[in-house]
Amino acid sequence: MADKRDYYDVLGVQRNATEQDIKRAYRTKARKYHPDVNKDAGAEDEFKEVNEAHEVLSNADRRAAYDRYGHAAANGQGGMGGDPFGFGGAGSPFTDIFESFFGGAQAGSARRPSAPPRGGDIQISIDLEFGEAVFGAAKDVEVDRLETCDVCNGTRMKGGATPPTCGTCGGAGEVRRVQQTILGQFMTSGPCPACHGEGVTVTDPCDACRGRGRSRKYRTISVTIPAGIDDNATLRLTGQGEDGPSGGSAGNLYVKTHVKPHKFFERHGKAIHSQVGINVAQAALGDEIEIDTLDGEVVFRVPTGTQSGQQFRLRGKGVPDLRGGERGDQLVTVQVVVPKKLSDTQRNLFEQLAQSLGKEVTQQPNNRGFFDRVKDAFLGS
Repeated sequence: MADKRDYYDVLGVQRNATEQDIKRAYRTKARKYHPDVNKDAGAEDEFKEVNEAHEVLSNADRRAAYDRYGHAAANGQGGMGGDPFGFGGAGSPFTDIFESFFGGAQAGSARRPSAPPRGGDIQISIDLEFGEAVFGAAKDVEVDRLETCDVCNGTRMKGGATPPTCGTCGGAGEVRRVQQTILGQFMTSGPCPACHGEGVTVTDPCDACRGRGRSRKYRTISVTIPAGIDDNATLRLTGQGEDGPSGGSAGNLYVKTHVKPHKFFERHGKAIHSQVGINVAQAALGDEIEIDTLDGEVVFRVPTGTQSGQQFRLRGKGVPDLRGGERGDQLVTVQVVVPKKLSDTQRNLFEQLAQSLGKEVTQQPNNRGFFDRVKDAFLGS
């Protein structure tokens, strides 16, 4: 054992150094001589020696034995035996070196299993009457979803007992392995094959949910339809989806709307379009008529000389704004209805009117749009 240097000298610390002093010195030396950093000849041997020294001096019992008996005590305890670098043990040098270079866990500490996964989202469709979409409504919907078992409260064990810690990974949810590479031996970790990363083992599964922790339930949920919602819109109900396994957060419920068409009204954004028919006399002389709106009938004065196809605006009779803005308008298109059959009296009156108006034909202006006229100008029409 005479060829071995004193472990305190290897780390460059005093014999009364604290645990933190030893750990700090080890990290400094390990960074200096690590084969990935230092390519000088002999650096690898220095690195191994630093690891040996740290393995002994970082353990209180082994350090006390070393202080009393020297290297013989270290060898007798197996510290420099078949596994001289302690790749697999708690507090091993390679655990610390991975922490220094790659941000790993503290030496000897178990890594916490990954957080429980979030529950699944659910999407359903709902049919709305035209008025329900315009003014809003409360609708009940049926949802088929996975919920936390109310017998075991999601523990998956009979009686709601707490499942025991996995014996393979010790509750860490992962297992570590040593791999041999061209740079030496490195430790890797992966999900525990026994508990699949959960850290616990279900030994006595709940009969109600068969050890799954969740069971399928049918629920009636009230959905508030906001005023002004449109066709093919989607509402999100946070937390109304499926419960997450092992206590994970619940998913969301997405409700897609389908608005049924109306017999008389048509929607374009916040505007409501409708049509009303008047006779020739009403169009020529003007009249007070009743027009249907979503709020009920309103009285409207048809101006004298109204033309067929002329459009009038009823302000505030359209669709409410989803974001709280002003309500839209209703646009009413007037159609002058020419009678197909006339009584003798009506015919005589129309004949008198025809003689009064004469037979002259008036050429009407082209009602083509602005962009059509611009197109004609460019094409030379």
